[in-house]
Amino acid sequence: MDFAKVTVEVRSRTGKGGARKVRAAGKVPGVLYGRNGEPVVVTCVEKELLQSLDKEKRRNTVLKLSIVSDGKTEEVTAMVRDAQIDPLSRRLEHVDFLRVDLNEEVHVTVPLVLTGKAIGTTNGGQLHQSLHLVPVAAKPAVIPTKLEVDVTPLEIGDALHVSDLKLTEGVRILLDAREALASVVAPKAEKVEAEAAAPVEGAVPAEGAAAAAAGGDKKAAAGKEGGEKAAAGGKEGGEKKGK
Repeated sequence: MDFAKVTVEVRSRTGKGGARKVRAAGKVPGVLYGRNGEPVVVTCVEKELLQSLDKEKRRNTVLKLSIVSDGKTEEVTAMVRDAQIDPLSRRLEHVDFLRVDLNEEVHVTVPLVLTGKAIGTTNGGQLHQSLHLVPVAAKPAVIPTKLEVDVTPLEIGDALHVSDLKLTEGVRILLDAREALASVVAPKAEKVEAEAAAPVEGAVPAEGAAAAAAGGDKKAAAGKEGGEKAAAGGKEGGEKKGK
């Protein structure tokens, strides 16, 4: 199987100062490690590396690295394990390569793509994707570019699990088969509660009703007290006249 080729050069100077000089020269500092081999400090041309990466596989692209050192060239099979990108310039700052064996599995992450339109969403449900990247184990040559799953049959309350994924031969998912990947959930409970709590037209709020009742009780008490005073006054007046 043919793999993209990238030339890297072994560099003698390490540390931040050495890395700055490499970048100033228009190259990218990096390290090649893995498979019990000694780490090798290297440099590469950013444009050549980026052009060699598969547009869909990206970091999961298998590369043939030509390592140049003291006029000698050695070829190794490798993948990009990590990359640092400057947040402002978006230029590649550093790259880590990992040696791989085509006959041994590697652990990588693969994008999960949901296809179709879930039936439950037409009934007011919301589609929730639990995972966007799925960890898998596979030999370098058979790493899938992505994993697709059709969500069309999902109704409200339904979910798709790891066990529902259809995998090509030689690919294993590094997750529990029962783990949910996507589900259709009912409208948020907060909305239901908010609707239930909304005042009905013409109804008196509980606080207002309580206040009104309290006000009525005070008026009744005041009326009763006034009546008692009037009766007492009348009685007193009658007694005085009798005398």
